Amino acid sequence: MSARLEDLPLRFAYRRHPDQDAATPVRHAVVIVGAGPVGLSLAIDLATRGVASVVLDDSDRIGEGSRAICFAKRTLEIFDRLGVGQPLVDKGITWQRGRVFRGERELYDFDLLPEAGHRRPAFINIQQFYVEAALATRAADFPDLIDLRWSNRLAAVEPGAGHVRLTVETPDGPYRLEADWLVACDGSRSPTRSMLGLDFAGEVFDDRFLIADVKMTADFPTERWFWFQPPFHGGQSALLHKQPDDVWRIDLQLGRDADAEVEKRPENVVPRIRRMLGHDAFSLEWVSVYTFQCRRLARFVHERVIFAGDAAHQVSPFGARGANSGIQDAENLAWKLALALADEAGPGLIATYDLERGAAADENILNSTRATDFIAPPSAGERRLRDAVLALAVEAPFARRLVNSGRLSVPTTYDTPLTTPDEDGWAGSARLGAPVPDLPLHRPGHGPTYLTALASGRFTLLTMGEAGVAPAGCEHIVIGRDALDEAGLFAARFDAGEGNGLLLRPDGHLTARWRRADKAKIADAIRRAKGL
Repeated sequence: MSARLEDLPLRFAYRRHPDQDAATPVRHAVVIVGAGPVGLSLAIDLATRGVASVVLDDSDRIGEGSRAICFAKRTLEIFDRLGVGQPLVDKGITWQRGRVFRGERELYDFDLLPEAGHRRPAFINIQQFYVEAALATRAADFPDLIDLRWSNRLAAVEPGAGHVRLTVETPDGPYRLEADWLVACDGSRSPTRSMLGLDFAGEVFDDRFLIADVKMTADFPTERWFWFQPPFHGGQSALLHKQPDDVWRIDLQLGRDADAEVEKRPENVVPRIRRMLGHDAFSLEWVSVYTFQCRRLARFVHERVIFAGDAAHQVSPFGARGANSGIQDAENLAWKLALALADEAGPGLIATYDLERGAAADENILNSTRATDFIAPPSAGERRLRDAVLALAVEAPFARRLVNSGRLSVPTTYDTPLTTPDEDGWAGSARLGAPVPDLPLHRPGHGPTYLTALASGRFTLLTMGEAGVAPAGCEHIVIGRDALDEAGLFAARFDAGEGNGLLLRPDGHLTARWRRADKAKIADAIRRAKGL
C-alpha cells in the first residue's frame, strides 16, 4: 500500500452490477454483509485463499468517528498476513504500558508485552476509519475475487436447502442473489439477525459512559491511563488514551440516570473535559454516549448463515475486546470456509467455528462483565468491596491483582476436537491450541524475518532438524536450515529440540506437536484439524 492512510478514499460510488440485470438470481459462493473491519478482513482472507466473495454494504462511505481504537498484537499479526499491517503500525500510536490511579495517586503500572522478540507491539491505537480505509484499499487489489458493492442494502434473507436467497435494495431498485454461504458482519444492530428472528442473550448494564475524542497538543506519554474516583470527575471513572493526529480518547463514567442526548451536547461535554485537562486548548472531534452490553447469540452458525463480530456478540469497550475479537472471528472462519468450498473439510468443520469462537465470546463476555461490575458496581455492597480493594492496592501487591479496569484483549486458546492432544509434557511459552508466540528468525539468502511472517495461512510444519515429512498441501519449515534461530528463542519458547515437530493450523494456532514427528502422525493431525 503506497498511499498514505490520510489520502485513502472514505467515500465510494454506487455502481450498477450485471447481477441486477440477470433473468434469474446469480449464485455466489460467499456473500458477506457489512464492509467494516470484520467483513473486509474476511473477504481479503478468503481472497488470499482463492475464494471469491461479494461484499454488500448499505452505505457509500467508511464509518464516521473513531469508534474502536485499540488493536492488539494478535490482530496486527492477522493484518500483516492480509497485507495492511505495516501502514497501520506506521500510522498508529504504539503502546504497551498502562497506569491505574485512585484519585490523584497512582496504584500501579503494568506492561502488556514484557517478552522481547515480537514483530508487533502489544497494542496500537488508531482510529477505526483508518483501519477500514486500509482494508477497503487492500480489497481493491483482488478485483477478480472481491466484489465490493456499496449502497447495496440487504433487505430480505430466505434460507434454502444448501443455500440462501437474498433480496438487495439499491438506488436502482431491488435485485435477487443466491449464496452458498451468507456471513453477517453487519454490526451490533445486525439487520440479518433481525430478519432471521434471532436475538442476543446476556446483560445490558445501567451505567452510561461518555466517549469524547478531543484534538489537542499534549506531552502525556503514550500509555493507557485509568482513574477510579478522579477528583476532576465527581468520583466516577475516567480513561485517557492517545490516538494519531493529536487526537485523544477520553472516557467518562456518567452514571445510570444520565440522559444520552443531553450529555452529548457540546455545552455539557466541554466543561467536563476542561475540568479533566485543566485547560480549554482542545476541540471536540467526536462524541458518543454508550451503555455496557455483554451479550451474544446462542449459536453463530444457522445452517448456511454465519454471524461474526458485533453481529454475533457484544462486549463492553474496556478491554478492547470487540473489534479484536471480530477480526479473529474472520480469521477462524476464512480457512474453514475455504476448505468447505473446496470439499476438503469434514461435515462438521464449519460448526467448529461456532464452538471455538463461541468459547472466545464467552471468555470476552466474562472478562467484560467482571470489569464492568468493578468499574460500575451494581450495588452498595459491591461498591464497598471495590473501594476496599482500591484502598489496599496502594500498599498491597496482592490487592492490585484484584483491581479491574478492563482485562485487555488476548487471543483465545482452543481446546476442541480439532486439536491433537499432547503425548508428552512441554515447557516454554507456546500453548497447544493458542497462536504461536512470535520470535525473530533469519532466512539464509533473504535476511531477518519473524515466525509469524513465515506462517503462510496454510497448514505449516515446523521441525528442528529434518524430522518428519510434510504431506502435500502442508508447508514444511526446518529450523536450522530454512530459518535460523540465532537468538535461541524458538527452542526456548517451544521447548523444542532435534527431531521435534510442531503443526500450525492455517490461522497460526498450534494444533499438534510431537517429540518424534512422522508422516503418518502429521497427516492424521491435519485430517483431524480439517474435521475429517
